[in-house]
Amino acid sequence: MTIVAISEQLRNRELSPVELTRKCLSRIDRLNPVLNAFITVTGDSALAEARQAEQEIRSGKWRGPLHGIPIALKDLIDTAGVRTTAASALFLNRVPNRDADVVRRLREAGAVFLGKNNLHEFAYGGSSMISHFGAARNPWNPERITGGSSGGSAAAVAAELCYAAIGTDTAGSIREPAAYCGVVGFKPTYGLVSAEGVVPLSWSLDHVGPLTSSVADAAVVLRMISQDSTREYLSALEQNPAELLVGVPRAFFFEGLNPEIASAVESAIAFLRSIVKATLDIEIEVNTERTLQLAESYEYHRGWVDSSSDSYQPETLRRIRAGEKVTAEQRERGREELTTERERIKQVFQDVDALITPTMPVIPPLIAELEHHPDRLRPAELVMLRNTRPFNVWGLPAISVPCGFTAAGLPIGLQIAAAPGREDIVLCLASAFERATDWHKRRPEVPGNPVPK
Repeated sequence: MTIVAISEQLRNRELSPVELTRKCLSRIDRLNPVLNAFITVTGDSALAEARQAEQEIRSGKWRGPLHGIPIALKDLIDTAGVRTTAASALFLNRVPNRDADVVRRLREAGAVFLGKNNLHEFAYGGSSMISHFGAARNPWNPERITGGSSGGSAAAVAAELCYAAIGTDTAGSIREPAAYCGVVGFKPTYGLVSAEGVVPLSWSLDHVGPLTSSVADAAVVLRMISQDSTREYLSALEQNPAELLVGVPRAFFFEGLNPEIASAVESAIAFLRSIVKATLDIEIEVNTERTLQLAESYEYHRGWVDSSSDSYQPETLRRIRAGEKVTAEQRERGREELTTERERIKQVFQDVDALITPTMPVIPPLIAELEHHPDRLRPAELVMLRNTRPFNVWGLPAISVPCGFTAAGLPIGLQIAAAPGREDIVLCLASAFERATDWHKRRPEVPGNPVPK
């Protein structure tokens, strides 16, 4: 069931927040040994929060659609009194004394926190394989990666361990695992959701957003965590897309696609063509420069790299040190180029209202294969993140929604983006597509036994 449906039942006291929370905790207990989606489970405090929510709702003090809803947080989002590890031994015993801004907003909304999700160490990767706590595993096939870096969050939502999760996205880290796990992942406009209290990967590119089982749920969560309290997102789901012009940038984004992904995405485009004013093939210049991200990642970690290098996973340390030689001049030039890119992309939306691409160009690799050939991991991640990263550079709102499955039963994602601040257009198109299909309703059957070592 979706948050939208459940919240009304909670409000009408047809369901109990305690009942929902116990259900989630039971599934976590049974399935987390398989999926490794949670690093920390806060069962006792979750039940206490659920009891408080139940009492408030019974007293007529309903706070809104997230009141009493069990959710999870990527484990680089600070939570007061609960450790926030960033999936690293470096932060193994790090317990923040204050909540991140996004957590504070969710607490005010009455959400129930189940715990902290596994991720790629310090969010520096697109596989969620590199973690002090072991790899997160895909609910559709635990032998395959979840994508990353918000891999545990996507797996948790897909396996119904929680009703929503909050992730972060620097190059695709919400949308990639959403596509691979068959859920909705929404990266809003840069800065719309505060990253205060979130362990950074790159300050200039980091975005915070929701992973959910439906577009409507993503709209509900975004409304609660947004810094702009004047915006209402659910109404966008009812807008008519008939006057929208949709651009399809085939060069770059459609190159080297897995054939099954290509087929599913073309079918999705054909449907959208039937409900919008027109779809247009367009060309967009894509800047693949990564100097600024390299520099900012190293800038944050520099002191620990010098003093506590043994606490990092070797591959994470290697990636962080890749920014060591970036000069201050190069870093400043990178920030100037980022500003130029974000202004340049606005010109594209003088001709179209939205952009459509495949979320991922390839299917999720096997974990064992990448473990056996570790030299292939980073090249594979760069391919997987190819279609999502440009939207972080541009700072655009972008969503991944399920649009099909491979013959082997692996989910396929469709990416929809719009101009800065036009979350309404993204949600309108995503919702129209979702209503016409049932891909988002499918859920994996996860075996309740640990994966053999």
